[in-house]
Amino acid sequence: MIHQTPEETLDNCIKCNICVTECPVANVTELFPGPKYEGPQAARFRGGKQESPDHSVDYCSGCRVCNLVCPTGVKIAEINARARAVMVSEGEVGLRNRIRNNLIARPEMLNRMVRPVAPLANAILGFAPARWLAEKTIGIDRRAAMPTFANESFRKWFETRPRSPNPQRQRRVVYFAACSTESYEARVGRAAVAVMEANGFEVVLPKQNCCGLPLLSNGEFAAAEKYHRSNVDKLAKWAREGFDIVGTSTSCTLTLKEEAPELLGIHDEDSRLVAEATYDIDEYLQIFHQNGELAPPQRSIPLRLAYHPPCQYRGHRIGLPAAEMLQQIPDLEIAISDVACCGIAGTYGYKKEKYDIAMAVGEPLFDFVDEVGGPVAVCDSETCRWQITAGTGTDAVHPVELLAYSYGAEVSDPLASILP
Repeated sequence: MIHQTPEETLDNCIKCNICVTECPVANVTELFPGPKYEGPQAARFRGGKQESPDHSVDYCSGCRVCNLVCPTGVKIAEINARARAVMVSEGEVGLRNRIRNNLIARPEMLNRMVRPVAPLANAILGFAPARWLAEKTIGIDRRAAMPTFANESFRKWFETRPRSPNPQRQRRVVYFAACSTESYEARVGRAAVAVMEANGFEVVLPKQNCCGLPLLSNGEFAAAEKYHRSNVDKLAKWAREGFDIVGTSTSCTLTLKEEAPELLGIHDEDSRLVAEATYDIDEYLQIFHQNGELAPPQRSIPLRLAYHPPCQYRGHRIGLPAAEMLQQIPDLEIAISDVACCGIAGTYGYKKEKYDIAMAVGEPLFDFVDEVGGPVAVCDSETCRWQITAGTGTDAVHPVELLAYSYGAEVSDPLASILP
């Protein structure tokens, strides 16, 4: 197959309007006319030094639904992302937005600053006057659900946990923990390690950094490239030694596999090696399950739960392996959402000018979760989990947390409070 850059695919557009019909953002606001208009149609006027015909491309959330439904393979989301990057590089987004976008797009830097004072930072984030001030100064909506910093980082837990030697472990995997697990949801990382070790995997946690997706989404391509190349430098040697790279943040694994190389035009050998070695965790477990090499989960979970496969997860084009893995858990019933997007789109829904759009996009999903009515919802993306909780009041967990419980591992809240 001949590789085409995003711009080289724009002439494949047949103007069928399927992407406009399916676009979650265009369906709830007139501020974004739709993927076709901002993607292949507008791209024809963005050559050379020409200015972008309008600024509404910044309202593209990057959910990639347009890519998934396009019958001719136009890389619409990438065209939009590159157009936004030009606007950012030429200063068209404004200083205030640039400061905000740089702040919320660097979770790794934020974690280093906040880690020593995590309880205080959490208190400030929950303090209404502080939220009001953040909205007025840098445009982070005061209503947006902010994650809380964990008191202990995932890496600290991993490096200090008691381990017993297991000579039967023959498979070796690199765990790409991602910023959310490291800073906010260490419980997801603990569950992933429990599931992999229960199935004979030796898990290693080499040095790694932010995948760069928040920077890519906010048009900060130069900074994102530094992050991506840094990860490739750290991970390529493991890929060459035969280690697979497994992650629980589906947006981060997609970034390593595809988004960063595609958007940044990075196609060197090391980047290719890392991309080919990277798997979403349920995609990876499904391979061994289908080969009959995975131990069956044993502990029963007699619940009916809503499961939402997020848009970044669908972007892997791997089907729904998480649903297949969850269906192996005794007595667990999964109701699968067919909603296109939860609306949060990483940092998109935290911005004052986009918060209401994000909540409107997510409303069908909130209704679905409420209709299913389980004590928790299930989703593969951290920001989508936070969005579900914000929109419904229902806690949300990663699929691997349910698998870990069924394999006999100890679990943290919110599962610990509803399971025996």
